[in-house]
Amino acid sequence: MSGRLRQPWLWAWVGAAAVWLATAAFTGGTGSAQVLSAALTFGAFYVIVALGQMFVITLGPGNVDLSIPACMTLAGTVSMKVMGGAAAMLPVGLVLALLIGLGVGTVNFALIRLLRIPPIIATLSSSFIFQSAAIWYNRGLRVKPPEPLADFTTARIAGVPVIALAVAALAVAMHLLLTRTLYGRAVLAIGQNQRAAHLAGIRVERTRALTYLMCATLAGLCGFLLAGFSGGAALNMGEEYLLSSIAVVVIGGTSVAGGYSNVPGLWGAALFLFLLVTMLNTFGAGAGVRLVLTGLIIIGVIVAASGGRRRI
Repeated sequence: MSGRLRQPWLWAWVGAAAVWLATAAFTGGTGSAQVLSAALTFGAFYVIVALGQMFVITLGPGNVDLSIPACMTLAGTVSMKVMGGAAAMLPVGLVLALLIGLGVGTVNFALIRLLRIPPIIATLSSSFIFQSAAIWYNRGLRVKPPEPLADFTTARIAGVPVIALAVAALAVAMHLLLTRTLYGRAVLAIGQNQRAAHLAGIRVERTRALTYLMCATLAGLCGFLLAGFSGGAALNMGEEYLLSSIAVVVIGGTSVAGGYSNVPGLWGAALFLFLLVTMLNTFGAGAGVRLVLTGLIIIGVIVAASGGRRRI
């Protein structure tokens, strides 16, 4: 039992439960179920992009994808405009969003591999190109999503958002990919020691390429679903996912040094971030106070999680 308590990802869940209980106590339980349902919905979008970011960060120091917001915006914008609100075009829109993600990932890794640009610079630079493409293609229009897509992203079963259930299934699949496949083990090995992984016969660059492609594809998927949930794509729809995708990964127990990652912690971290903002808003904290308290609380959770990892 004590070994389980030392798991770094557990602290994200403890933090999420603590802030939700604090909010419920402050409001006397009024609306607590609705807050939890909203957290599951918005947390699902965080988890989708965090899954890809987690694999990238696991590759080791310096690996991070900062093009996620621009990829989401471009995929959401193009897919919504192509579908034009027609239900029959839904499969086309989904495939197009995924292909855009693959294209973004390909460009990112080409900059990293062929031009030898550090990942943080390569993905940040490419994000300006993709965001500009979205602005040019969108031209200020906000096309409504097909009704089946909007219904899927807002539907609930017994009060539980359907999209949260779908993303939970995706998270399970990604956990199995990480822990039970040669690819997942290669990612972990590269993050622990890239040179040793190469000497062990692991195709390092191919694994890195697949990881960046997968990260961008998940961002494209998230942009597609978020546009459906929001009633259409907006040019700023991905902004909050730039830092939050990294924060969710780190708070969830993944090591920024690489070689260690954790899927269950992503859900706990996503819920924690949403519920933390909700709690501070409920308490009536001012904008400046909210930012300070949010930073301090996040630091506390990360320190507690990293402390648990050191003891293992």
